[in-house]
Amino acid sequence: MPTKLRGQIIGSSLESHEAAFKATFDLNHIKLLGEIADRMTEAFQRGNKILLCGNGGSAADAQHIAAEFIGRFKGERKSLPAIALTTDTSVLTALANDYAYEAVFSRQVEGLGEKGDILIALSTSGTSKNVIEAVKKAKEKGLTTVGFTGESGGELVKLCDFNFSAASQKTPRVQEMHITALHAVSEAVEDALFPS
Repeated sequence: MPTKLRGQIIGSSLESHEAAFKATFDLNHIKLLGEIADRMTEAFQRGNKILLCGNGGSAADAQHIAAEFIGRFKGERKSLPAIALTTDTSVLTALANDYAYEAVFSRQVEGLGEKGDILIALSTSGTSKNVIEAVKKAKEKGLTTVGFTGESGGELVKLCDFNFSAASQKTPRVQEMHITALHAVSEAVEDALFPS
């Protein structure tokens, strides 16, 4: 591929990212992320935990953010309880085999979730059946549910207590907005619990 063409593709990708960023992070979204950070801070203060789930790139984001809380985001501090429901291959494969793929997260929420916990449900389309089932189970058990979706929001936007919708329908842009938003929330929570 000629260098000029590669440069055009990369430039177009970065311009698309910038447009999605500007469209997504308006005052309403910033206020929403502040409310989500407040809920997460309160949950940790009560001794509750955060559960996270998603498929594909969203599974990677779930693991990434769980690691930010278990480890640290910026400063040295005690570990915070967060579990990515995407990481236990024995559980995932057993549930997919014995039940259905739709149950791989909801069954974990049933076993691990407690009233007062928070479920962060990531789905770029907002229509992932296993993520939707996890949210339904979380609501049954008294968890606060937080969706991270693309522009349409799909079914998740109707189910979740809070929903952050990235202003794009392109999966890569949506995922980029999600990780940016979740990094901002992680920083806000850490600062609230462990002011420097």
